[in-house]
Amino acid sequence: MRPIETIDWHTGGEPFRIVPDGPAAVTAAGLTVAERRMVAVQNEDVQWLRALLCSEPRGHADMYGGFLVPPDDDGAHLGVLFWHKDGFSTACGHGTIALGAWAVASGRVPAPDDGVTDVVIDVPSGRVAARVRTVGGLVEDVTFTNVASYVHARDVKVATSRGPVTVDVAFGGAMFAVLPAGDVGLRVEPDDVTELIAVGREIRNALNAAGAAEHPTDPRLSGIYGTILTEEVNPPTTREDGTRRLHQRNITVFSDGEVDRSPCGSGTSARLALLAAGGELGPGDELRHESVVGSVFRAWIAEPATAHGHPAVIPAMTGTAYAVGTSRFTVDPRDDLVPGFVLR
Repeated sequence: MRPIETIDWHTGGEPFRIVPDGPAAVTAAGLTVAERRMVAVQNEDVQWLRALLCSEPRGHADMYGGFLVPPDDDGAHLGVLFWHKDGFSTACGHGTIALGAWAVASGRVPAPDDGVTDVVIDVPSGRVAARVRTVGGLVEDVTFTNVASYVHARDVKVATSRGPVTVDVAFGGAMFAVLPAGDVGLRVEPDDVTELIAVGREIRNALNAAGAAEHPTDPRLSGIYGTILTEEVNPPTTREDGTRRLHQRNITVFSDGEVDRSPCGSGTSARLALLAAGGELGPGDELRHESVVGSVFRAWIAEPATAHGHPAVIPAMTGTAYAVGTSRFTVDPRDDLVPGFVLR
């Protein structure tokens, strides 16, 4: 097979491997990005390539990336299919931030030396934007504006090995279960990651077995994608203009036990929807959202919205992304470990 060229970035410590030349099966004309995702899910060759780039020795259990594909129409600069070791996700905020930074830094989307440039990206859950701020010709930061996010269910009971818990379910491009880490006797810190992964998987699997997260209009977006365990870092403060600032930390355990090193863009969106619905975060307020490794998104409600006849919010958040390197992956036909393996 021909070599596979990739460009690696990270957003808040979370990897994002960009494949500029996506597989032919998902770049054919006439499909939406949501439809391209379903093709990818069902196509053995595309799944093989995803596994090759995610699995060891070319990747690892928490690898993340995306195939660039054509957008739905000329209103967007590019489309992307997000992937991880277990398949193809419907949304990815950290990936959108990385893509925006890469698109400007690489010259794919022209930008001024000083100013802001909107990079519009079609993802499986809808059309999103990355507003890239440049200073002196370099990308300074990226603001990600997501699709409408909303509360799906409140006070859902779940039995776990650490006792019964109550979770909220919210949509931020994907469905998430959210609960305080203290409810399972844990902290959002590196020393507790193994236990956080275990309980996050338990909750996700139990809710999916019970059909607790059925999307109201699009079954492709149904199912709990991840579990978000939260804790308050500092009590809310009121600024001079009367707006509030919340300071919280989270760990998002997504898919089958993967950990987001960033504060998680789609997870932060779900968190904003819950905070807004509970009256804890209003227009002009800000959430300082930390990850388990200490990286930060500054997040807020860009505007109110409705989704499926219910109140929703358009979330926005600012983060940073940086280039890590480029790779040229090859496959030796004698290699009996292709496409690879996952060993935690």
